[in-house]
Amino acid sequence: MARADRPALSTVPTDGPPDAESARRAVEALWRIESARIVGALARYTGDFALAEDVAQEAVAQALVGWARDGVPANPVGWLLTTARRRAVDAFRRRAALDDRYAVLAGRLAEPAGGSADGDLPWDPDRVDDDVLALMFVACHPVLPPPARLALTLRVVGGLSTEEIARALLVPVPTVQARITRAKRTIAAARVPFALPEPPQRRERLGAVLGVLYVIFTEGSTATAGDDLLRPDLAYEAIRLTRTLAALLPAEPEVHGLLALCELTAARFPARVDADGAAVLLADQDRRRWDRAAIRRGMAALRRAVASGRGLGPYGLQAAIAACHAAAPSVEGTDWSRVVLLYEALGRVAPSPVVELNRAVAVAMADGPQPALAVVDEVAATGRLAGSHLLPGVRGELLARLGRTAEARAELEFAARLCRNVRERAVLLRRAADLDG
Repeated sequence: MARADRPALSTVPTDGPPDAESARRAVEALWRIESARIVGALARYTGDFALAEDVAQEAVAQALVGWARDGVPANPVGWLLTTARRRAVDAFRRRAALDDRYAVLAGRLAEPAGGSADGDLPWDPDRVDDDVLALMFVACHPVLPPPARLALTLRVVGGLSTEEIARALLVPVPTVQARITRAKRTIAAARVPFALPEPPQRRERLGAVLGVLYVIFTEGSTATAGDDLLRPDLAYEAIRLTRTLAALLPAEPEVHGLLALCELTAARFPARVDADGAAVLLADQDRRRWDRAAIRRGMAALRRAVASGRGLGPYGLQAAIAACHAAAPSVEGTDWSRVVLLYEALGRVAPSPVVELNRAVAVAMADGPQPALAVVDEVAATGRLAGSHLLPGVRGELLARLGRTAEARAELEFAARLCRNVRERAVLLRRAADLDG
């Protein structure tokens, strides 16, 4: 991701009277932007993944108190790193006397002259840094079960809160907390080194890393909760990390497939919300506002995935679907028959109820709402999307197209009650109200 795509650190307020609320906002903004690099730098310095995450969190907690009292420092990242380093030194002191390891560590963590926390950043902000990528591969180590890998990487690399991870994964918050705690303990017990693994080990962990990037991007492209439809900070960070991964593993088609999917989806961001932040449906989007440069990058990445000759995987197939939308002049001019075929292929490669729901939408456009409703009802019968607003939302639209207005309104209102995103909920309620008209 280009430097211009993310807020600069100078956007964190550093003047005005200190108070708890402004300190909280400053800490949250900084953590969202730089958490992965902070934890990555600490992990490289300490050689201890779990300790790095722990001391980073302790530094954040101290910032909430100290910044409310003293104001936000001129170099907030340097302040957090210095504070976390001190915590790391204290932790090693508690673990052992001044042994050789502590001596080496203390030398690495020597503070700038005068004890200032305003020294240079330990990374070049305009250079792609391998620390974050190493952090991802450590968090996706095979000693961890897949659910733990995903939760841990979302936490330490994506910077998501426990509640955000729970919503993204559709699991309870205590479950996420337990997974993260066990994962850090397992990594510590297994003495997993903080380093990029050798090429054979990279490929073993690639599926887990791609899965994490996909979830981060998905949360950024359609937030599961909150007041905003989009969370571009997450989406563009996922794109940046995927580009880094593509440079590291240029022969892996699914890396290029995921990059293509992210670029083609993000290309529609400028048209997906109006000036007030309200959601704009695909049929109503001004396609002239789509980011043509992102579309070109996405198409190029998709061509690289296809050129491997190994066939498209789940991410490549989704990218091919996104390419159909990107190439179409309108919703009506979209090759819906091809989209249906691609969803059928995706359902065989990576079956899921969400894939089937999306296939139903494509079937409705290609063949009409009645056969699509049959697909949705089959998904409903499995019970696998119970509690999600997606299924009643799609079902309501299909019932509306069939003229079953009362049933459609009930489904859309039910979907709105389940939806935790303010912007999506407004669309559902507006659609239900339109049926009354």
